[in-house]
Amino acid sequence: MCFKSAMLVFLIFLSAGAPAYAESLPAEALTGRVVTSAPYTVERIEPPFWWTGMRCPELQIMIYGKHISDLTPHINQHGMTLKRTVSTGNKNYLFMVVDIAPDAPAGDVTVQLRDKDQQVIIRFDYRLLPRAQNAALRQGYDGSDVLYLITPDRFANGDPRNDNVPGMPDRVNRKDKWARHGGDLRGIIDRLDYLRDMGFTAVWLNPVLENNQPQGSYHGYATTDYYRVDPRLGTNAQYRELAVKAREKGIKIIMDMIMNHCGSEHWWMHDLPAQDWINHANDFFITNHTRTTVRDPYASAYDRTRFTEGWFVPTMPDLNQRNPLLARYLIQNTLWWIEYLGLAGIRMDTYAYSDKDFMRDWTCAVMTEYPHFNICGEEWSLNPAVLAYWQKGKHNPDGYTSCLPGLLDFPMQHALVNALVKKEAWDAGMMDLYEMLSNDFLYPDPFNHVIFPDNHDMSRIFTQLNEDMGLFKLAITYMATMRGVPQFYYGTEIAMSNTGDNSHGNIRRDFPGGWEEDEVNGVTTQGLTEGQMEAQRFVKKLLNWRRTATAIHDGKLIHFVPVNGVYTYFRFNDHMKVMVVLNKTASRQTVDLSRFSEVLTKDTLAVNVMSGERIPLDRDLSVDPKQPYLFELEPR
Repeated sequence: MCFKSAMLVFLIFLSAGAPAYAESLPAEALTGRVVTSAPYTVERIEPPFWWTGMRCPELQIMIYGKHISDLTPHINQHGMTLKRTVSTGNKNYLFMVVDIAPDAPAGDVTVQLRDKDQQVIIRFDYRLLPRAQNAALRQGYDGSDVLYLITPDRFANGDPRNDNVPGMPDRVNRKDKWARHGGDLRGIIDRLDYLRDMGFTAVWLNPVLENNQPQGSYHGYATTDYYRVDPRLGTNAQYRELAVKAREKGIKIIMDMIMNHCGSEHWWMHDLPAQDWINHANDFFITNHTRTTVRDPYASAYDRTRFTEGWFVPTMPDLNQRNPLLARYLIQNTLWWIEYLGLAGIRMDTYAYSDKDFMRDWTCAVMTEYPHFNICGEEWSLNPAVLAYWQKGKHNPDGYTSCLPGLLDFPMQHALVNALVKKEAWDAGMMDLYEMLSNDFLYPDPFNHVIFPDNHDMSRIFTQLNEDMGLFKLAITYMATMRGVPQFYYGTEIAMSNTGDNSHGNIRRDFPGGWEEDEVNGVTTQGLTEGQMEAQRFVKKLLNWRRTATAIHDGKLIHFVPVNGVYTYFRFNDHMKVMVVLNKTASRQTVDLSRFSEVLTKDTLAVNVMSGERIPLDRDLSVDPKQPYLFELEPR
């Protein structure tokens, strides 16, 4: 499958000189020279370049400028063939549909735009780059990885010179939790060694594309240019530098994308390509957030429309992916970033809010181009049946299918916190975890979900667990050893908290030591409390052990009903067997090992991963209060 419709589009904006975003692109990314005749000029070409050898040969080029649709494009060069042009009703836009031949050479292809008298009014060179060897076979993140989620503005300020940029009103003010704080891509590049040494193998960044909004732009979820890194975070070249240097250190890069909405200051909002480019552009309403309406067999069309076509907030216009030109634009933009950065995965924001048929086409287009890639969709529901609807391989009553590999496992996160903080229950609450995991029969592939103790939209896990270090270690151990791909939010490794203030601005507070003036440094440990250093040592040892723990990466899973607040499960493959024992209670407990005879034998020796202690498992096991136990099992 290439695309649902055989179309890709170039977007060309007309203005004076080179594309407005050119200064942020590396040399090979620049479209060649542009020659124009008054009153026409070229402002934008999107995508700014493409590659030879892509599995889908078609490409869409979009042109914007005053009355640009009065001109007719011509291409007369081997390698690229003009198939047709598309107009939208807005005379300032022109879409070209071209075909790139399988043997197209890398280099510049000359495109002419002529008037009705066949006079060349505009001429530009479009650049085709050679594709990297085996680019289509790139390996996505998987169960062997541990993801580190970063809000770039709040992690580290590596280059204070880009804190404030002319023409961008949202200024740096670290005293204001809603303002920008100055973190950037350079700060992340500078701390890659720290991330590798901690045991993280992949980095997921909250969106870094331009968010030129008047205020509150630090989070990145109101895109104003889909092909440009926000200059307060760096440049496109630095984004690629981060990807390249991360791979050199064994760290994959995962990009956070948003197909559902853009920012109210996106350049096209001032002159929409088509009247139906945005849902309810002139009479918007706020979404009802009722995600179940998408697959509810009894849901009214009214409620379903209020969900999918409603806006998140007035500053985030809801995109209408039913418009085929916009749909192709978004799919093509995704492929562009994957190819440009060498991505290993995508986290798709507000997955269910977009048009569901478009999301099917989007996931299938990506996975067709990159069969070994990975994607997780955000579906913030606590009901596993709601998540399962979207995953590849799910047989839904309404016939809906998808190519989505996995989702963010919110039901598991919720069950974990409930289990650990519940005060009274016959099993001390641990049945919440057991029973939630038993719902995995609903998923076609639960092992491909991303699991997490917290993220950028909820209180820190240390805060959710009432700043109890024992419960914190239980949660971290569970997430590091359970099925799925674990993700930890920046600062979790030093038990960052937000007790007393659960606002997003405070949850996403600065990582200590990322700014020169900081007196506390989470990387060097200067100024950390003993509890924070204890947490960091624990996470580091656990994750570095996990690097080679193949039974955790893709091994089978057996769990046993919790008894007296102790939950035990096993991960194993042909080469390794691991036993995890979680004692949530505040008292010492004795575990009856005879219950586990289908997995254990009396001549088994347990090696405590964290302490190195070797324990024969031929008798009952005594476990301390609020302690996780992680054993590698081997014959005596």
